[in-house]
Amino acid sequence: QVQLVESGGGLVQAGGSLRLSCAASGRTFSSYALGWFRQAPGKERGFVSAIMWSGGSTYYADSVKGRFTISRDNAKNTMYLQMNRLKPEDSAVYYCAASPTGRSTQAAIYRYWGQGTQVTVSS
Repeated sequence: QVQLVESGGGLVQAGGSLRLSCAASGRTFSSYALGWFRQAPGKERGFVSAIMWSGGSTYYADSVKGRFTISRDNAKNTMYLQMNRLKPEDSAVYYCAASPTGRSTQAAIYRYWGQGTQVTVSS
């Protein structure tokens, strides 16, 4: 059974940094894409970033390019999202997700989801 568990969220001032982690278990993810999505109150869940577990190709939403960095540690089966220069509009619940069919910006493509971790950026 696939499990994705996020951690690392919290409250930070604008301009600060946080690092989110997503611990993955339950199968081999070598052919998977893993991604980060976020959802603010009253808004749809939106794509943030994705990484191919094998090869490490990365993809970002325009709104986070240059500020966020996605990475993974194969030995620990863990994905990370380093978030720098945070803005109040980055406040949301952040979810990690896994797709067996390749990377996508569409949430519907991702089969497995974590429970989410709250990120709040104060102005």
